[in-house]
Amino acid sequence: VQLQASGGGLVQAGGSLRLSCEASGGTFSMNAVGWFRQAPGKEREFVAVVSRSGGLTYYADSVKGRFATSRDNAKNTVYLQMNSLKPEDTAVYYCAATGPVSRAFVPRASADFGSWGQGTLVTVSS
Repeated sequence: VQLQASGGGLVQAGGSLRLSCEASGGTFSMNAVGWFRQAPGKEREFVAVVSRSGGLTYYADSVKGRFATSRDNAKNTVYLQMNSLKPEDTAVYYCAATGPVSRAFVPRASADFGSWGQGTLVTVSS
């Protein structure tokens, strides 16, 4: 499966953006999908993950309560709704595929994910 993130842009602090991650090839509904971000000069970090059905979602503490991820398997698309954006959310955002997600196992490391798409830049101005 190939993934492509889109929807980034420039937004003021406190604003909102919705990112999309569109899949092509493969069986999209068989993969959980995660979101990562990488700010300039920093390592890539986990943001969120959604299970294959969309029934389970997990978030990094830094975005919990502000970001929400969901998916529409009929459209082969995963979404990341970002609210109350802060300047520290500025980064290139990526989506990637992974295996099953459960309450017993939540993948958060980059090595747990594959099929990385090109990222989309989110810039939050203060």
